Amino acid sequence: MSSPLPGPAATRSDVRGSAELTTTVVIGSGLPGLAVASELSRRGIESIVVECMDSVDTGQLSRAAMTDSVSLSERNELLRLLRGYASSHSLDIRHSTVAENLCVVGHSTLLPAPALGSKKWAVQTGSGVLLADHVVLTKYPQNQLRRFLLSIGLAVGNDLRAAARAIGLHLVGVGELLSPTTREIVRQAKLVSTAILQHPPSTAPASRALGV
Repeated sequence: MSSPLPGPAATRSDVRGSAELTTTVVIGSGLPGLAVASELSRRGIESIVVECMDSVDTGQLSRAAMTDSVSLSERNELLRLLRGYASSHSLDIRHSTVAENLCVVGHSTLLPAPALGSKKWAVQTGSGVLLADHVVLTKYPQNQLRRFLLSIGLAVGNDLRAAARAIGLHLVGVGELLSPTTREIVRQAKLVSTAILQHPPSTAPASRALGV
């Protein structure tokens, strides 16, 4: 199966609909994505959660859907609580919106120069583009992510997470040899939220819709 993100850069004419500005786009609405979105909400940081294109888990990307080493019941209970929090706090969870492409603004023909509030990341969906200061990936093959970082001139080194974090790309559950436990998912979500909190967004208002 071909990977939708990071993927080949689209042309500017491929950008459909409008662009929205937000602080963080979380890609994946499973347990890791909801954990991150909930932590961000508790800290007063807005986010938009969209789906991965590989919503039917296969191959290497299926690890996040496996039961963890604690118990399936614990995982399901945490998922129930997170969904309840998302509903009661009106978190922006877009189950019908799929992330099709991810690029760094200025490094592709999709958005070749800083614009629209000087956001760093562009996430293309079927209805438009989400522009954000931070992106959180909850599913993606580590080797392809490494190639993507190298393609934009980033010295990756041995610490893939640190290299990605330096440019506002955060990983939860990505690159794990085994499916992380619920406790590990929550730990990573807290770390990611802290890192995002320490790097405030650009001055443009969050979640503001703009025409492209």
